[in-house]
Amino acid sequence: MSKKARKTKKQTMKKPKIPGRLPGDPSKAEMIKRMIRVDQAGEYGAVRIYEGQLSVLGKSASAPALEHMAEQERRHLDAFNKLIPERRVRPTALLPLWHVAGFTLGAGTALLGEKAAHACTVAVEEVIDEHYTGQIARLDAEGGEKKFRDRLEEFRLEEVEHKQTSLDLGAREAPGYEALTGLIRAGSRLAIWLSTRI
Repeated sequence: MSKKARKTKKQTMKKPKIPGRLPGDPSKAEMIKRMIRVDQAGEYGAVRIYEGQLSVLGKSASAPALEHMAEQERRHLDAFNKLIPERRVRPTALLPLWHVAGFTLGAGTALLGEKAAHACTVAVEEVIDEHYTGQIARLDAEGGEKKFRDRLEEFRLEEVEHKQTSLDLGAREAPGYEALTGLIRAGSRLAIWLSTRI
């Protein structure tokens, strides 16, 4: 085979480069499926956290704010529950674990007091804001999926609102705020990593 023929063959074998994608990265379709899988799991966990908090603080001064945030999380979860069959996405196998862990985290922090419950919300929402921001940037780099991308941005802004509400309600005054939020952030990041893959 001549040099020219080998060069032509190599050129035809090259795959088009997609901005921001590295060798071994999932395809765009697989990336979207992973996003839906992990986001559904995250919103499910968030609903369970608020259910746990409300089981303890349902008659407290914080109850209306917690119920408002829980209602928004339920709406987020409903949106992802619809996308799961529409996009033929396999949900994470860890939902039973998040069912228990979410409620336990919510109830456990609420038992430490209203401010600790709000500190929990701050920690979780910081991670979710970071997570959604990363997903939105990835979608922007890939192009397309505008409706899905805009939905993520809508949800991200509501999560940021939850964080601010919790700060306004005294989250930073919780005993051991830095240690508590650091532990919850680490656990939330691990849950995201696991739910994306399992």
